[in-house]
Amino acid sequence: MQFMLLINEDGSPYADPDGGHLLEQVVAGHIKLAEDLVAAGVPFSGERLKAAATATTVRSDNGVVTIHDGPFAETHEELGGFYIIDVASLDEALAWARRIPVPKGGVEVRPVWQMEG
Repeated sequence: MQFMLLINEDGSPYADPDGGHLLEQVVAGHIKLAEDLVAAGVPFSGERLKAAATATTVRSDNGVVTIHDGPFAETHEELGGFYIIDVASLDEALAWARRIPVPKGGVEVRPVWQMEG
């Protein structure tokens, strides 16, 4: 079963004086996680996303479609990246999600709805 692990993160810790070192630690944590997924035989994919300031959102309200600069929601956190993993259960997906390095924020775990055809 596939699960998407959405990494929602508050970027403020990276702006601190030690933010560069923190970023190095977080990147190293993601590299280790990817190595562990491979070692465990878990099929996965994932990408880091550019900052929310680069986002454009297409919104629809009863057939009226508008385009907006920025992310889809007002929040201090932004979607920073994701993994898609293929594991046997939600419990296993949650175990992997707990290992994602997020200094301040959270990881949303959501089953992927497989499309037919």
